[in-house]
Amino acid sequence: MPGHRSITQAEKLAAAKLGGAPIRAERMAAVANIYRAASAVRQHLENSVLRGADLTWTAFVVLWVVWIWGESETRHVAEEAGISKGTLTGVSRTLEKRGLVTRAAHPTDGRLVLLSLTEEGEALMQRLFPAFNDEEGFVTAQLTEEECRSVADGLRRVVLQVEEQGEERRLALLDGAAPAPRRSGRRPQR
Repeated sequence: MPGHRSITQAEKLAAAKLGGAPIRAERMAAVANIYRAASAVRQHLENSVLRGADLTWTAFVVLWVVWIWGESETRHVAEEAGISKGTLTGVSRTLEKRGLVTRAAHPTDGRLVLLSLTEEGEALMQRLFPAFNDEEGFVTAQLTEEECRSVADGLRRVVLQVEEQGEERRLALLDGAAPAPRRSGRRPQR
């Protein structure tokens, strides 16, 4: 791809830039490659199988979570999808307008909202997932079945490390302080 910067080239440039700084190059490469692989896979799937269904990655993941778990509280869907509740609100409203999900008040707690697939949403996932899985096969084609199991296991352990010890680590790094509020990238006008 013209103008495309290779991952190998980036790793060499980073090593040169850091010079003799004491870094864990293998750990840096692992984290950088997790991010780059996730981005490449997401972009490929959005531009191939999901585009035909007019879905973003996030919308597909929300549909997937509700398809697998069944009717669920929005807070659980957001957590499983790895998105904020605010993002889920926008995505679920769009999916609801398209007739793919329904949003309903929780029967015993009116503050909670439940999401479920409509018949049309169920039919879409039944049609779409086999094509999605074919593309999962495409993007992992250079790996053997054993390598796929090994990568999946290693990534599960990365997720578990963050889930089980991430909060404790964050507190230690910040001396128990709350993290600074997220910024939108905009700075106040002077």
